[in-house]
Amino acid sequence: MSANIIATLSALAEPKRLQIIELLREGPLTVGEVAERLGLLQPQTSKHLRVLHKAGLVEVHAMANRRIYKLCQLPFRELDEWLGSFQQVWEERFDRLDEFLLEMQGKDGYQT
Repeated sequence: MSANIIATLSALAEPKRLQIIELLREGPLTVGEVAERLGLLQPQTSKHLRVLHKAGLVEVHAMANRRIYKLCQLPFRELDEWLGSFQQVWEERFDRLDEFLLEMQGKDGYQT
């Protein structure tokens, strides 16, 4: 497992940070907007956003005295690819199970 995947999963393990990611799926938001929607204090929100930024999950743009956060695509693509590798493993195992069950049906004389 890559360091990027570990950083992503670690950052997303905290429920409030996961909620922030869900909010940012809808589009970029300021710290204040995130805090208001989640009912958090601004310092708490900033701390969570710093963790997400350090993990590479969000990027920040300063506009005057506001900081606007939006999602970064790459970490989510990497996570999707990593999770997809499990799908391939399970499909192969289910294929082998199907073959085994068909073989067993033939040996026992059962037909479906």
